[in-house]
Amino acid sequence: MTGAVAKARILIVEDEQDVASLIKHAVERSGDAQAEIVGRGDRALQVVLEDHPDLVILDLNLPEVDGMHVCRLLRARPETRSIPIMMVTARASETDRVAGLDVGADDYLTKPFSLRELAARVRALLRRTAAEGDRRVPAYRSDLLSVDFDAVTVSVEGRIVRLTRREFELLRYLVQNKNRVVSRDRLLERVWGYDKIVETRSVDVHVGRLRTKLGPAGRQLETVIGLGYRFVD
Repeated sequence: MTGAVAKARILIVEDEQDVASLIKHAVERSGDAQAEIVGRGDRALQVVLEDHPDLVILDLNLPEVDGMHVCRLLRARPETRSIPIMMVTARASETDRVAGLDVGADDYLTKPFSLRELAARVRALLRRTAAEGDRRVPAYRSDLLSVDFDAVTVSVEGRIVRLTRREFELLRYLVQNKNRVVSRDRLLERVWGYDKIVETRSVDVHVGRLRTKLGPAGRQLETVIGLGYRFVD
């Protein structure tokens, strides 16, 4: 007898019960996921820390602790920082979408939304996370640069370097694909959670800041004109 394929565990953080039930039905319909619903931000943090889900669907307007703060706290903890987060919210302005992506959301969907689209986005996020897990790099060492991706520490020539979350994730993705050219669009998709409102210029700015912070090790981040960037040994 073969073992059953494990279902993806999804946490739905939504205080409107009817909306939460619709989301739960949409993501469970295919049979390869099971969802749990919580209605408060503080409870969501507790549940995630007790038993890490495979994905969090997060509303922003929550009692006690709002969704932005929940996302920020999850991204600040090494044990939860890699859990994919999809924000599903009525906040539809460009400023809100940018803020959501900047605090660490992997995707941002505004209400009202199509349940089919939501389910498709969930599947895409889970596929992407699984693919990245297959080539996960726990650490990197060279003569100049030392990175522990699990401990979230970076040092150059023995000196600790402080990176923002975005800079750290940018470095992680480039190291995972070392010696390969990665386009700006791919970086937007994988590091930012691709959205048309985020311009490729933002990638250039972050790479420039990362190079500066890495000092002599910044030379390992090469610009490939017209194509993108490459991390080299």
